[in-house]
Amino acid sequence: MSYEIVCGLEIHAELSTATKIWCGCENAFGGEPNTRCCPVCTGLPGALPVLNRRVVEFAVKAGLAMHCEIAPRSVMARKNYFYPDMPKAYQISQFEKPMCIGGYVDVETSQGPRRIRITRIHIEEDAGKLLHDAYGTGTLVDLNRCGVPLIEIVGEPDLRSSEETKNYMEAVREILEAIAVSDVKMQEGSMRADVNVSIRPVGETALGTRTEMKNLNSFRAVQRAVDAEAKRQEALLAAGKKVVQETRQWDDNRGESRGMRGKEDAQDYRYFPEPDLLPILVTPEDVARIAAELPELPAARRARYVGTLGIAPADAELLTRSRAEAGMFEDVLAQGVGVRAAVTWMVVELFGRLNTTGRSAADLPFGGADLGRLVALVEAAKVNPGSARRILAELMEKGGEPGRLAESMGLMAVSDAGGLSVAIATALAQNATALADYRSGSAKAFGFLMGQAMKAAGGRADPKLLSAALREALDGAGNGEA
Repeated sequence: MSYEIVCGLEIHAELSTATKIWCGCENAFGGEPNTRCCPVCTGLPGALPVLNRRVVEFAVKAGLAMHCEIAPRSVMARKNYFYPDMPKAYQISQFEKPMCIGGYVDVETSQGPRRIRITRIHIEEDAGKLLHDAYGTGTLVDLNRCGVPLIEIVGEPDLRSSEETKNYMEAVREILEAIAVSDVKMQEGSMRADVNVSIRPVGETALGTRTEMKNLNSFRAVQRAVDAEAKRQEALLAAGKKVVQETRQWDDNRGESRGMRGKEDAQDYRYFPEPDLLPILVTPEDVARIAAELPELPAARRARYVGTLGIAPADAELLTRSRAEAGMFEDVLAQGVGVRAAVTWMVVELFGRLNTTGRSAADLPFGGADLGRLVALVEAAKVNPGSARRILAELMEKGGEPGRLAESMGLMAVSDAGGLSVAIATALAQNATALADYRSGSAKAFGFLMGQAMKAAGGRADPKLLSAALREALDGAGNGEA
């Protein structure tokens, strides 16, 4: 029997507020265990939560970016369960009355664009972290992460392949990073996903029994987990067995999951309204103000780059993959350089170096305006491309102003007729054999002589001007004029 995958993601993203959701403790990654927590974080009796207003604003911004309806009144709820990293024995979250309702994210797939629906986006607190001893002798609890603000983006079961699932998660990550509500550093757990998977016979509309794999924090892990779980369920059904609704733990190193516990339903958590927090009221004026703060989103920016600027879709994808890179490209264009040159120096030259060194655009000691000024020097033939690459390498190490670097490094282009003539005369005088080969009709000889003339010019000549001057000199030499 042929089956299709039915998948839905619950994506958790930590919000980049300065302090935690209920208290004034610093909201930061890492630190010595149990040093970024207080009586509220640790759930001590009598300690009461106070909602961080910035958390609400960030959640509304995320909801608007994903086309959600913003609830004018939402309510916090207690989600009751016991786990060692949740000292209160309940999590403050939202249930029946979330902050953001509905919505969607458009996703590109190999089969074309697809619209993935969102059920809701709600705010909640993160739990602490369990540190398991490598030798199995015990487990320690670090409560630094308790109370870190989260949004949970609950998607509909609209995903039909592991590719779609990965692309959807990437699209959500792009949006959250672009609107600056989360640093989405998956390696630090700032963004992770619970993956719900079921299968059903092709053509059926009823959903199969689903399983859930929690806290996957890489696109690769999500994609592999979906494929592996679908195969596992298909093998069970083929053997005449049933799929059990359960929570499973994904082991990415081994490429397999194992059962952990029976999957809870909502009633198992005994939700009820949080008595220590008032309802959250968001006015139309609040929504309008936050909507006005939204930047151009990645999908819209890509469409503009392709449709208006004529940039190739693959290059537009690279230029919009992060807020820092998109902003840098805009700053390059603002220097008045050509679009094609700007794309080449961003995608080929800069990104190539970033990929080699493992750095990101956000870490560079220079900005897009500096790169734009370097491109402008090349376009004005004041610096040749080879010299510009040397200047770019210096920029990446120490920063600086491209024009001053070109001067201090002795890389301003040799473009005057006298300087070019000296370089060409030197090259011809030192390479009589190549000159004779050129006169005999060797096309390769011209390229060799061009390289020698560039060398004589210290690598600083404008290639177009030097080529034209060399050709003129050679033709003159052929007529006995040199």
